[in-house]
Amino acid sequence: MKLSRRKFLHLAAGAASLPAFSQIGWAQAYPSRPVTLIVFVPAGGSPDITARFVGQALSQRLGHSVIIENRPGAGGNLALQAGSRAPSDGYTLTIVAVPHAINVTLHERSNINVTRDIVPVAGLYTGTFAMLVNPSLPVKSVPEFIAYAKANPGKINMTSSGAGNLSHLSGELFKMMAGIDMVHVPYKGAVLAHTGLMAGEVHVMFDAMTSALPHIRSGALRALAVTTATRSKTLADIPTVAESVPGYAVSSWLGVGAPPGTPADVIDKLNHEINVVLADPAMRARFADLGSEPLTGSPADFGRFIAAETEKWGKVIRATNMKPD
Repeated sequence: MKLSRRKFLHLAAGAASLPAFSQIGWAQAYPSRPVTLIVFVPAGGSPDITARFVGQALSQRLGHSVIIENRPGAGGNLALQAGSRAPSDGYTLTIVAVPHAINVTLHERSNINVTRDIVPVAGLYTGTFAMLVNPSLPVKSVPEFIAYAKANPGKINMTSSGAGNLSHLSGELFKMMAGIDMVHVPYKGAVLAHTGLMAGEVHVMFDAMTSALPHIRSGALRALAVTTATRSKTLADIPTVAESVPGYAVSSWLGVGAPPGTPADVIDKLNHEINVVLADPAMRARFADLGSEPLTGSPADFGRFIAAETEKWGKVIRATNMKPD
């Protein structure tokens, strides 16, 4: 049987539109069941707390629960690996953060890589770090600290909450850009590092605002500066490091990734819903209380952000010949 040209073109057009209708149907159907969000720290850690209150708001938008699954270990790579190997259907997502960008270079032989094995979905926040000193140290500003360090080369002990993490790398970047020498003395966790700093065992620390703020407000530790490019709304009277060391900028950050092969329309739906959650005034206020700012944008924006962070910290790791513990 022969088809008229008009009928043939009509059928061809209908066939060509099938994939589009299929994708639209998939997007409208998603999600039809709970979504799992893998977190790389134990329950109670700052990323876990953020994942839970964002997940709760997101579940209301999606109409299905967001279940938090904690998978700590291997500096965050255990969770990343589990997330990358999950089915590519949008029902398993992973919290990605600055440790994963650091690990690309620090653990370059690892079989998991955030820039290769995870598809960016959306950012969640960027967080402020503070440059902290013991109040007995005779400095009250970043220029005074730099001058003091140059007058006492090799005598300033810089602490961190662990070798190879952002607290450590923030100090190493400062050393490089300020042209000073400091000895790194790592502690196992922020609590012990704070104790050592308050006891005068060490002199300076770069630490997340969330854990540093109580000690700053009590006067137990002195904040010389914040590490973000602009001043923090939480400590508006504290200058940035960049005001004395141009170009210095450090932020913690958190976002969401999905397994490779996850349908683009599902990624876009999740990105849209997460950005709606982040735009809510109550959510923005909650982030502000933690010294953080929402990290909004498209999946491509978040992907470029991760790539830039990976390159930035890779340079510091290579310059200092840093090795994992």
